[in-house]
Amino acid sequence: MARKIEGELVSNRSAYHHYEVEDTLEAGIVLTGTEIKSLREAHGSLQDNYVDIVDNEAFLKQAYIPPYSMGNVHNHEERRDRKLLLHKGEIAKLKKMTQIKGYTLVALSLYLKKGIVKVRLGVCIGKKLHDKRAALKKKEAARTIERHLDR
Repeated sequence: MARKIEGELVSNRSAYHHYEVEDTLEAGIVLTGTEIKSLREAHGSLQDNYVDIVDNEAFLKQAYIPPYSMGNVHNHEERRDRKLLLHKGEIAKLKKMTQIKGYTLVALSLYLKKGIVKVRLGVCIGKKLHDKRAALKKKEAARTIERHLDR
């Protein structure tokens, strides 16, 4: 299940509903100053994002970081492609994994680590509708048991 990371700025909770996370990986990300300031204000969304590997470089696509409220004409684009900082071996491994049918790379969260923004990536496989229903039933059963134990 999703675990809370110290200094988490943005998380993608819906990824755990739509995908089964097979493996996780930490990566750096290239951001502008206004993007970091906007993230520190707890703005942004990782809804419907994915990672694309082009020419042995990884890019985070469709991640939404709104313009910084105190920014000026030099503010950033909201949904631009953001380069991820990974080693060549990690990129090759991820590229090989995503070529397998059904696997995709998704950003699970953006968080601060020693003052630097990092991305937690997940190698995921899509869930079928009946898998989503089963997960919801299991979650509801756990909640019911917890309620009864509290009484």
